[in-house]
Amino acid sequence: MHKHIEEIKKNEGNPKILKNLFTKVEINQFLDLYNKLPVTVHNKKQNVIKKRWLKEYGKELEKLFYEKLKKEIGEFKYDNLKAENGADILGLFQESYNPIGLHIDGGFNFEDLIYKQTLIPLTSVGSTIIFKNRFYGQSTNFTIDQKELEKKDLKYGQNKRSSQHLKLFGSKPFDEEMHKKYLGHEKIENLTGLEVEMVYEWEIGSMLIFDRTNLHCSSSVIEGKKIGLTTFTKK
Repeated sequence: MHKHIEEIKKNEGNPKILKNLFTKVEINQFLDLYNKLPVTVHNKKQNVIKKRWLKEYGKELEKLFYEKLKKEIGEFKYDNLKAENGADILGLFQESYNPIGLHIDGGFNFEDLIYKQTLIPLTSVGSTIIFKNRFYGQSTNFTIDQKELEKKDLKYGQNKRSSQHLKLFGSKPFDEEMHKKYLGHEKIENLTGLEVEMVYEWEIGSMLIFDRTNLHCSSSVIEGKKIGLTTFTKK
């Protein structure tokens, strides 16, 4: 668990959607940046392509992004993994063909004051589910899949696997209508005790900001593929 949980809690708030934050030209610049970046991971099992936003790429875009985010959340530092050469990684682009499961992006250093994370959709069809439930551990995928839970040999930057969430939030069954509409890729038993705070319907030009302690996942709503940019911050 994080060592400064009370400090982290002081900075928490409700998820926020900023509409019309980026112009079409700026969104196309993000897509151009995505196309120029080298592939970091092509997970064929999950059918997802991940590309790290390396600091030497898109410096003007980074300045634009930083100023827009600072205006909304105040002073912050990026909290991202390092590239092999030690350079900072500013964010993570993901091209997904399947929905990404229940998880949290708490980072890997328990000394950090984790803060907000952002999501910028670069394609129009998709949605992200933010839960009211919070977790104060490291980056974790929450699952009841026994094969996933047995994975212990994780590489640098990979989320651990856990079913601990089922012991934290009570035994109230998850809303069946919500499950049917948005979360068909998740076993409903894996969502026991969870309550939805927000469904963020992807919209080009908008950005979602939410606390890194919020459990969240993709919805099952995908047309072909979707591309998004996620950035993580700390104080």
